[in-house]
This record gives sequence, structure tokens and C-alpha cells, in this order.
Amino acid sequence: MPTDNEAFEHGIYRVLAAAPHVSVGNPQLNANSIGAVIDSSDADLIVFPELGLTGYTCGDLFGCQWLLTAAEQQLIELARRTAGKAVSVVVGLPLRVAGSLMNVAAVLDNGRIAGVVPKTFLPNYREFYEGRHFRPSGPGDPDHVSIDGHSVPFGTDLLFRCGEAVLGIELCEDLWTPNPPSGNQAIAGANVLLNLSASNETIGKAEWRRDLVRSQSGRCIAGYVYASAGPGESSSDLVFGGHCLIAENGSLLGQSRRIGDGETPPYVKETEVCCDLDLQRLAHDRRLVSSFDDAIDRQSNSFRWVELSNQKPAKPAPTKLRRYVDAHPFVPARSEELADRCAEIFAVQSAGLVKRLSCLSKTTPLAIGISGGLDSTLALLVAIQAVDAANWPRRSLVGITMPGFGTTTHTKTSADRLIEQTGITGECIDIRQLCLDTFRSLGHSPLGIEIDEQTTVQSLQEQLYQVPEDAADLTFENVQARIRTMLLMNRGFVLGTGDMSEQALGWSTYNADHMSMYNVNTSIPKTLVRFLVRFAADHYFQGETTELLHRVADTPISPELLPPGPDGEIRQNTEASIGAYELHDFFLYHFVRNGFDRDKILYLATQARFDGDYDQATIASTLDQFATRFFRNQFKRNCVPDGPKVGSVSLSPRGDWRMPSDADHRGF
Repeated sequence: MPTDNEAFEHGIYRVLAAAPHVSVGNPQLNANSIGAVIDSSDADLIVFPELGLTGYTCGDLFGCQWLLTAAEQQLIELARRTAGKAVSVVVGLPLRVAGSLMNVAAVLDNGRIAGVVPKTFLPNYREFYEGRHFRPSGPGDPDHVSIDGHSVPFGTDLLFRCGEAVLGIELCEDLWTPNPPSGNQAIAGANVLLNLSASNETIGKAEWRRDLVRSQSGRCIAGYVYASAGPGESSSDLVFGGHCLIAENGSLLGQSRRIGDGETPPYVKETEVCCDLDLQRLAHDRRLVSSFDDAIDRQSNSFRWVELSNQKPAKPAPTKLRRYVDAHPFVPARSEELADRCAEIFAVQSAGLVKRLSCLSKTTPLAIGISGGLDSTLALLVAIQAVDAANWPRRSLVGITMPGFGTTTHTKTSADRLIEQTGITGECIDIRQLCLDTFRSLGHSPLGIEIDEQTTVQSLQEQLYQVPEDAADLTFENVQARIRTMLLMNRGFVLGTGDMSEQALGWSTYNADHMSMYNVNTSIPKTLVRFLVRFAADHYFQGETTELLHRVADTPISPELLPPGPDGEIRQNTEASIGAYELHDFFLYHFVRNGFDRDKILYLATQARFDGDYDQATIASTLDQFATRFFRNQFKRNCVPDGPKVGSVSLSPRGDWRMPSDADHRGF
């Protein structure tokens, strides 16, 4: 047996839920349909519906000896059909057990029947009457049953292990109960939960079914594979839609067609859905969520484990994943979801600031540096919502523009117009003379330009226009950033504007734009900032202000600390220096949220569709830069100001992310 870490590269485990055509009462034809799916699939696991070998709607035919014998014989034939195949197969059938008839799921693996799990809860209400035919599982069940002369493990206490994948099985109604068996299975170690079902279609039931599958996968921090009987079942009284679903830790990865889904054609004969589960992500989340460990009790040790042998050594991850890998994990892909998310984020940001304002006197000036860029604009919009909600006058917001040696006409105009149109107090302080005086005090030659007592701001500015585009001077940049913060701190209660992506990369000047009294953007990633500004433009403002906010949203990202080009346009493009923010945010999400290693992140990047066209070398080098900057700049994050968490990823040293400042990035 390969070790757990060898079985599936990157923890990618492919699962298929299928509802092939059913011939009610004909196990041979049903076995042929099941076998055809097995032969054509590249999945590691295939789950078929409840009682799929006979059909769920056999009624009193379940009392017939010939049907039960035929079902058992076809089960044996299907098991033989899996010999030599790298796949686990789970099928449903009626099985005679200790003189009773039970509704069971059988696990087939490499030519054998590896185990049988009986149904625990039998529905016997409204349209269901399983109690007429079957006995539920109970304490008197045998530990093994004899099938084809072999002793096969039997019971609801079975878990099936295949490398990292540990399978737990329940049947249909089990999921609809207050305490589904899958909960105890997950506590005992199952990370892939299976449900063989026969759920008929009634109005509104599909949504309920989806919610159950999603929520159970979330509660159990597991994958959940649900296969339901299809339209080949008898329609004498009910119609079965063949609804198959796959979920992972609260998210629906995929679902099949079903009868009544409103799509064309309206009738489907066979249904299936195939997705890739990420077992590494599930393992990470279970390690991280301490309450999951708290749920483990002595009863979990009563489970028996059955080893499956179907995996090939070190099975490589698929070239093309069957799961959506979002290139922008912080930004919802669907427009309606994006709008709801943006509204929620604005509410959380402003609510945090409203609470902070409640601790201040209403005469306190709220100072915010307005640059005409994305981050400061977002912070201003949040601050406006907060002071309005707190019944503070908008004039208590002091928007300060501080043009320096890198300020362009474009951003300065945007900043001035923002202050004017939002009705806050405006103030402009040109920082260039203060910076020049500081350079003289330090004996510093900005960007290599010699200065003396006769050097003026204007003469220095003109010389700066001539410096090469690749010129760099950290002191020149830091002096401007710190003087701006000094002015803000001396003016009032400072509202920070830096975003989470900048915190991750350390793209800020220590004790300058890195610091404030409260930062409403502290857990907003850069890729989301632009969408938030555009959302505010379209939903909270109108007319010229809407146009202005869209102008800001379209402005290139830049700290504007280095001088502009001869044409007056922005020359210091942040993304040209450190790489695309959409890549950095992708890396940030999977590094912090999922704990993935370098190879896994690079693999996922090959599956994502970014806005930019990046070759593998660019992605890899940007990831290396991310790792280097992330590790080296923890000292800046260790003393960031308060601010509200709005998403699943936060770098607050008081809450979500604590690491030593001197950790070695080379270990990543």
C-alpha cells in the first residue's frame, strides 16, 4: 500500500455520481448499465443510486426470491468487473441478511466485495413505505455476511480507506434525519461521504436537497457525493429526477441534470456529475478548526476500517481539473453575487468604523489622506457611510491631499474632485519643501541628484523628470511617505487606507502609510478594491460622482513616490515592479487560507484563467517573489492597527495570522 501522502498527487481525488438508466426488476440490464459507466470513467470513485441493481420502485417484487438472487449474482459479476481497475465502485441493492431483507450499499474494489453498509433510517411516511420490505440496521446486525462463499465485512461501523481518501456511506433518508450517520463517520476520520439515494421530485425539493448536501459537507468538513435514482424508475406514483450532486466543505462543486430543472430538453434518461475533491484542503481545514477535534469522542474508535487496494502508486494529478479554480478567489464570478458581496463588505467596514467613532468625541477630526487612487478612495467611501450612520457631520472628515514629487495631474484632479463632490473638509499640503529640507538634513542625494542650500523645489522637480525610468531610491520614497503620515497624525484621528495585499507583500513604508488609528481596508485584497469602488459608484452615488469614481477605478495602481514621466503620466507602476496583483492575491489565498505548498499552488495556477496572459516562468517567479516578500515583511504586520475582518482570509496578528518575523522563506 502506498502511504497516505503518495496515493493522490496534490490530494486530488476524482469522484463520479451517476444515475444510469434503470430497468425496474431486471438486475442484469441494470448491471450492464452500471458496468458501462465503470468502463468509460476515469474516476477514482463511482457512486450509484440506492437499490440501483434492482430499481428502487420494485414494491412487493422485493419479496421475490428470483429478484434477490439475481441482484446478488449481478453484484458478484460487477465486483469481478472491477478487477485490475483503479476505481472504487459503490452500488445499492436489496440483500438478505440473517433472515431479513436490508437496503444496502456494497463497495466493490479490485475484483472483490470489500464491504456492505446497511441503511439506518427507513422512511415509512407519505409516499415512502420502505418498512414494508426492509429492516433497518440495528445492534443485532452481524459483523460479516457471506456473499459468493466469501465473508464480507458488514455494518454501519465501516469506513473504507484508499490512500488519503476515507469513505463513509449512508443511504438516502439517513441524510434527512436530525443526526445523520455521516456526522459520526466524519468524526471517526471519513473525509469523503457517500449517499446512495432515491429522492423523488416534488416542487421545491431539489433546493432542499442541495442545501442538505452542501450543509452536511460543511459541518463535516468533507466531500459529499450524492447519487439519486433517475427517471428510469417506475412513474406509477412518483417521478425520480436523477439528481446527482457533489459538494466539498459547504460548497457545491457540481450537479447533474435532473427532471424539472427547467433546461432543454426537459426529459433526461441518464445523469451524472464528475468532480475533483481536494483532500489536502479538507485535511488542512480539519487541522485548523479546533472544534472539529473537540467533537471526537471515544465512540469514534468503534469504527472498523477496510483497506481498499484500487489506487496506483503515486497517481498523478489530472492535467485538467474537474473543479473550478477561481483565478480571483476574493471576487465572486457571478455579477449578482458580486453585488451582494460588495454591499455586505461595505456594511462590515462601515459598522466597524461606526463602533470606533462611538468611542470618540464628535469634535474629533477624522483625517484621511486622499491620493486619487483606489485604496484611499475606498476608505473615503466607507468613512462617508460610517459618519452618516453615526450622525456625524461629513465635515468632520478631513480629506488631505499631499502632492509630492511623484504626484500626477490625473490623480491630483481626482482627489480634489472627490473632496468637493462628497462634501467633506478638504485641505492641500504640498510636501515637497518638507521633503527637500529632510534630504538636506540627512545629507541625502535624491535619486542621485546633488542638492545644496540653493536647490529649490522647482529645480529639483525639473531634474527629477530627467532621471532614468529604472531609477530607484528607497530613502527618497520613504521620506515622502513618512512626512505624509506625520501630517495626518498631527491633524486628527487617522483612517488608514492600506489593503491586505499590500500588507502581505510589505508594500508600505514602516510607520508611514503602514500606520493609522483604524484601517477599514485592512482585510480587503487589492483585486477586490476596484470592484468595491465601482459598486459604490453604481449603487451609492450618481451623476458626476459616479463618473469620477469610475475614473479612479480605471487608474493604474501606483504609490506615486517616484517622479512621473516627461509627459506627466504615472511612471511608477506597482505591478510592473512586483508582479500582477491578481497573481499575488491568488497566491495569498491558497497560502494562507488553504496552507498549500509551492507545487500545489503552481499546479492550481495552471488550472485558473487569469485576466493577464502569463507563462509558467512568470507565474513561478512571481510566486517566489510573493513568498520572499511575505516572509520578510511579517515585522510590519505584527504592529498593524485595528480594522475589521471581512472575509475568510485576514493577516491580523491579533486574530488570524501569527508567524515569527524571522521565519525562513526558503523552506517554502
